[in-house]
Amino acid sequence: MPPKSLKIGITGGIGSGKTFLCKIFEVLGIDVYYADQRAKWLQQNDPYLIKQIKSAFGNAAYNQQGDLDRFFLAQEVFNNPEKLSLLNQIVHPKVAEDYVQWVKCHVNKPYTLKEAALLYESGSYRELNYVINVDADRTTRLQRVLRRDIHRAKSQVTAIMDKQFSDEKRRRLADFTINNSGSVLVVPQVLKIHSTLLSILANSN
Repeated sequence: MPPKSLKIGITGGIGSGKTFLCKIFEVLGIDVYYADQRAKWLQQNDPYLIKQIKSAFGNAAYNQQGDLDRFFLAQEVFNNPEKLSLLNQIVHPKVAEDYVQWVKCHVNKPYTLKEAALLYESGSYRELNYVINVDADRTTRLQRVLRRDIHRAKSQVTAIMDKQFSDEKRRRLADFTINNSGSVLVVPQVLKIHSTLLSILANSN
């Protein structure tokens, strides 16, 4: 029987560098479930989810080629809390189900990571053993996103930030925080958390 595997979440505000940190954990042999990427894939490929989205938002949610019209959907929900809540009620349970199946295929690892921007906002942190918060100041995060997403306006990015939990709140809720502002080396921080998680697992067996 494989050893018990811990389920670890990793989150942070837009532009905090979650994906970059996940790549470091992957170098250490840790598998990562990228929740936002999987949500996009499921909305494009899961027949039941496609049917639900079309039922809620109309056939315009998908173009003539059958591809999800992300711009249309974003316009529908961004400033409409009721529609955003409806979309989350449709998508989040399917992602949660997908994650459960994914975990079953990775029990040979000491722990796995679930990367998600809205880990706390969605409530999915409750299914995890521990959560890592990736922290960076607001100005740094804004600059990163504007460099990365050249199609976004500054006002769009700040609006997304305002809808997410504050940095202070994430730090308070998380079990571990990695400073990724650029002023502190991140690899030693990752190695320390990695070692701590391995020790927790060893002591629990």
